[in-house]
Amino acid sequence: MTQTEEYQQARRRAEAKYGFFKHAGVYAAVMALLVVINMVTSPQAFWFIWPLIGWGLAVALHGVRVYLLADKNTVLDALTEQELRQSGAGRTSKDWGRDAAG
Repeated sequence: MTQTEEYQQARRRAEAKYGFFKHAGVYAAVMALLVVINMVTSPQAFWFIWPLIGWGLAVALHGVRVYLLADKNTVLDALTEQELRQSGAGRTSKDWGRDAAG
């Protein structure tokens, strides 16, 4: 793996983690707002729990994808290889790496 490829891979991981942090932050802010709205408008019914569970599951799955399955996306790898072959007249990511290495 060339230095450029290592940088690009590290950059993709960092962007994925940053995306997860933004998702989790927005989730926390919106959920706090929903709890306040729920307590002010109808404290006898805890309806905020439903978006909390639904969106919380999405945030959890996002975290699993970013932290546990980060480099195991074979579908994305296959699609990338296909795009490289189509745009580079039959070349794959390995061929592109050799060109960058000199």
